[in-house]
Amino acid sequence: MAEPSGSPRRSLYKVMGSPPWKEAFRQGCLERMRNSRDRLLNKYRQAGGNIPERAQSTLLVQELMKEEWNALQSMESCPEALAQWEEPMDLAELEDIQQELIEQEQSIISEYEKSLQFDEKCLSVMLAEWEANSLICPVCTKYNLRITSGVVMCQCGLYISSHSPELTEQKLRACLEVCMNEHNAHCPHTPEFSITEGTEEKSSLLLSCVACDARAVII
Repeated sequence: MAEPSGSPRRSLYKVMGSPPWKEAFRQGCLERMRNSRDRLLNKYRQAGGNIPERAQSTLLVQELMKEEWNALQSMESCPEALAQWEEPMDLAELEDIQQELIEQEQSIISEYEKSLQFDEKCLSVMLAEWEANSLICPVCTKYNLRITSGVVMCQCGLYISSHSPELTEQKLRACLEVCMNEHNAHCPHTPEFSITEGTEEKSSLLLSCVACDARAVII
């Protein structure tokens, strides 16, 4: 049976037009979740990653839904009361939106965890190569480093004069491992190595990480 022309539900759809306000709320929540990836992962890291599956919805979903509802309320074309959500169908739709946000939230966390696993694997491979007889160049991770009279060289073009004739592969390996361990103590991402700009005499081997902004001069 058709709803009376003056019913609250019909009035809401008439005020908001197309799409309905509930669909606008849903899309707004999903957009907020997409734009809050860093915010979500910060909460996840602060919790240590040890969050029961049922509790994951409390990370950010409820906050985003409240923020979006307040944003809609601030619009002149939005309904002013929450009473309409008390109808059974409205509550069901609200739960559907919440579940959709939870799934998106868990998808972001899952993608982040896979990225961490990949970084850990790359780090393990790198450390394993360093522990081999030959010292692999940390910049290209392809060729072996050669150290002669304190000068560090690689086929990739790396050339660093360390001004330390006593520098050996063993000492450089130990220095690299110390810097890596210090970084890994507070950041799970794999850092990168590069050569600083400048003349050959002033060039340095630099460790940097885009995730935590860490920087350290190796030699």
